[in-house]
Amino acid sequence: MKINVIIADDNSFIREGMKIILSTYDEFEVLATVEDGRQAVDYCSAHHVDIALLDVRMPNMNGVEAAKLISGQTGAAPLILTTFDDDEYILAAIQNGAKGYLLKNTEPERIRDAIKSVYHGHIVMQDAVLDKIKSNLKENKEPELKVDRSLFTERELDIMGFIAKGLSNKEISKELFISEGTIANYISSILGKTGLDHRTQIAIYYLTGKTNF
Repeated sequence: MKINVIIADDNSFIREGMKIILSTYDEFEVLATVEDGRQAVDYCSAHHVDIALLDVRMPNMNGVEAAKLISGQTGAAPLILTTFDDDEYILAAIQNGAKGYLLKNTEPERIRDAIKSVYHGHIVMQDAVLDKIKSNLKENKEPELKVDRSLFTERELDIMGFIAKGLSNKEISKELFISEGTIANYISSILGKTGLDHRTQIAIYYLTGKTNF
């Protein structure tokens, strides 16, 4: 069974180029290409779509708004295609139902793998995009806490915050004046409480409150 995909981008070159790329893979069926978020929502509402590839900046309705409606009203999974100029939209998109973020200059094989991963229920966040989030957090004010505080100790919350900012265990140990081994134990506890697998997922969870990777 093929994975049904639509592509939404107001740039016809990118839109048609992505269609050509995805059509070279046997596992995908590109059902349609559309020019804006509203058309993407309407198409997903009327057809069986598995993955909606959405640009962020589009006329009539942007990718964040479209992701929210597609996620909430249809069976399709929204996957954002972005440039670094769109980084202010990253968290908003994830919070509104997007199942991942890909850069437009990503290699075709990685785009293929990301679509398949999202199709199987995972969230995809490229390291480059996650690093961009961490960089912004270091430069700007602390993010609004999205996690359930009652699940964690204050120390665990502190460590999750540092992980979300991109600090290593060694750097966290210097910040908190405790050993790297103790940091590792706290991280193991956090993973156990959340059912997550690794620190990158902890960072995304801390930033979005979502654990369904």
